[in-house]
Amino acid sequence: MEPDALWARFQQYWTDDASTGISLDISRMRFGDDYFASMDGAAGSAFAAMAELEAGAIANPDEKRQVGHYWLRDASLAPTSQLKQTITKDLADIKEFARTVHAGEIRAADGQSFRHVLVVGIGGSALGPQLVADALNSPNDKLTPYFLDNTDPDGFDRVFARLGDSLKQTLVVVTSKSGGTKETRNGMLETQARCRQIGIDFAKQFVAVTGPDSDLDKVAVKEGWLRRFPMYDWVGGRTSVMSAVGLVPAALQGIDIDAFLEGAKAMDHHTRRSDVRGNMGMLLALMWYYATGGKGAKDMVILPYKDRLVLMSKYLQQLVMESLGKERDLDGRVVHQGIAVYGNKGSTDQHAYVQQLRDGVPNFYATFIEVRDDRPAAKKFEVEPGVTSGDYLQGFLRGTRKALYENDRDSLTISIPSVTPFSLGALIALYERAVGFYGSLVHINAYHQPGVEAGKKAATRLLELQRQVTDHLGRFQGKVFTAEALAGELKTFPEDVYHILMHLSANDPGVQRTGEKPGESAFSMG
Repeated sequence: MEPDALWARFQQYWTDDASTGISLDISRMRFGDDYFASMDGAAGSAFAAMAELEAGAIANPDEKRQVGHYWLRDASLAPTSQLKQTITKDLADIKEFARTVHAGEIRAADGQSFRHVLVVGIGGSALGPQLVADALNSPNDKLTPYFLDNTDPDGFDRVFARLGDSLKQTLVVVTSKSGGTKETRNGMLETQARCRQIGIDFAKQFVAVTGPDSDLDKVAVKEGWLRRFPMYDWVGGRTSVMSAVGLVPAALQGIDIDAFLEGAKAMDHHTRRSDVRGNMGMLLALMWYYATGGKGAKDMVILPYKDRLVLMSKYLQQLVMESLGKERDLDGRVVHQGIAVYGNKGSTDQHAYVQQLRDGVPNFYATFIEVRDDRPAAKKFEVEPGVTSGDYLQGFLRGTRKALYENDRDSLTISIPSVTPFSLGALIALYERAVGFYGSLVHINAYHQPGVEAGKKAATRLLELQRQVTDHLGRFQGKVFTAEALAGELKTFPEDVYHILMHLSANDPGVQRTGEKPGESAFSMG
């Protein structure tokens, strides 16, 4: 396409929202002039479904739950007065708790002021808080954030090593809706053990964010934890960053959570517009549908040109893939929906996988995220006469976008004014709305995660098998077993037994292994 035609297309398909300062450019997607007309009916249905969701309909039919993350930033939208009061009160409680911690009215068990906050969670209970903490950190943070977001012992040890003796001045926030999430439970238990080792009365500096009457809630009550904040049944993990899940650690860090919520509220208002061409949330969903054929045929590559947004692609992996990756549609038909998401940041990617994006398999579409503000003017520095590092960053973004388009690779560009609590809240809300719209376009339930539950159940079965293997080895100490022989005695699958035995031999000095190949390896205890 000639430059004049591209300029005209850019003007035609560039959309902005004055209330948030965010703009969206879809001009480098190669949809035809009739595309929007062809999707008008589907878009109308998606608008209607979203309106019903926000009004309090059972939007998650599998679990018979409402889906109310939009109410978190505007309690007036909640369908009952009780819910409105609950949301308002809990937000006030979070802010007051953070204020008392910052003022030193609540202190660590040793009498010192808190210096750090350690968030123990996984998935949506960690990804959102991590994104917010990393994107909005500053030298003026009230508490420095740390995270335990896995069940990796070495990962635990690395965080504890960084904290060192300052664990004594660390407020620990344990987040789990059910309280039964094993990764979170393990992180909690390991943290409590570390506290005991250095003489901390951990209950005086542990905070629970969990569902009322959950297993974690009961533990917190029994042990007399410092505070408990609720997780709502109608908020899913991947959309929980504006609930206590994200707001408690953000407020403790010193982030302006009111501005964060206001940004989301402003974007929600924009994305309720029924004008398709003026609604950036719907435009994103329609571009995803166009790029993937409504079947996930191409990957979504997220390229934020800002170090502060390096975790954006990781956050969007869960939001998009857990929401849209479904085996069946709302009618029970097997459809295998989903969109794969990956990315890192610019211009780092230009020295990594942009080579493949331009010249390799055309199985993706890119989303550039531009931050217009480089740095405060007072800190301006020229690396060449009249040229700053930020000028280079902008040049690399536009150059990569141009290079991809010239080689028939589609891309979107989202531009935000700066990385602030307000703009980050708006950006997250934009993607939440786009995911909801796209779920309607492809007729799937975007608000449940049956595949995740299947993986948890399989892990539970394997852990039970590990107990059986360990017990059997203990009863026959000194006896040598191959994986196949032991599986035969336990009447189970040899490969599962082999991997359990390998894990035990690597971590338990009492379990010995001889032989190299899986079928020849032999194991014994004692």
